[in-house]
Amino acid sequence: MSLQTVLALSLGFCTFSSSLSAEKSGCFKVNNCKCIMKDGSGVISLDTMGDASGFLGHCKPVPTENVSVNAEILLSFSPCQPFSHLEDLTVTGSECTNVAACLIVRYHRLNRDISRCMSYGRHDGNEFHYNGTLKTLSVSYFARSERPLTVVHYHCDPNLSRSFILEQKLSAEEPLQIWVESPCACPNGCARGDLGLGTILLIGLSLSAAAYFIVGSCALRPFRSSSGVQISPEHSVWCTVCFLCAERQPNTSHRTHLTPCDC
Repeated sequence: MSLQTVLALSLGFCTFSSSLSAEKSGCFKVNNCKCIMKDGSGVISLDTMGDASGFLGHCKPVPTENVSVNAEILLSFSPCQPFSHLEDLTVTGSECTNVAACLIVRYHRLNRDISRCMSYGRHDGNEFHYNGTLKTLSVSYFARSERPLTVVHYHCDPNLSRSFILEQKLSAEEPLQIWVESPCACPNGCARGDLGLGTILLIGLSLSAAAYFIVGSCALRPFRSSSGVQISPEHSVWCTVCFLCAERQPNTSHRTHLTPCDC
């Protein structure tokens, strides 16, 4: 085998290995607020990042360029809970109904403040992308087009006690970019005790085992035979079964033909 062949095989193996590791570092979307890690390390829940009202940022100023001196741009964002922005005294064009992100353009004109609310993405149809190297979950929020209006990057920081918006970037060419630092962006970082599939199966197995031993101790009778100690159902168990079957039969003259129980 030549040196070039060995190098080609080594390069192909490294590429294949890196692609496998990249696939394992992703996450499966469960719903609009949760994804399960492909490597089985846990669950990332976005509903644990907001405040009591669900907001991660409420009317938070957004730094922008080429904005009039008399105008300001504010952002309200909720990672999981849809909201509507109608609390402004003067809203001339509100589009923020059941949204994930709302951009508020507020400017002063004719001695009064005028605000315009614009939807910058909804929870329905959002897309999850996890980067295992950066430990960052990026979620894209869409409105009416195939192009996302807002992309939020949730970075895992287990040393924090709460989630907060680190940076925001708004431009005309790209979607609104939001960087969030949060302990809840770590797998099982802010778990609320959700019952996973393994937990449910374990509970079901435990209940089945308990029922098996209880029924066995009440309905089975041990006896000694030539082959050793054996167990068999009590006669009353069969009588109970026959009685239940008889009670479920329709009330007709053929009921007397049921096989009686010899108790």
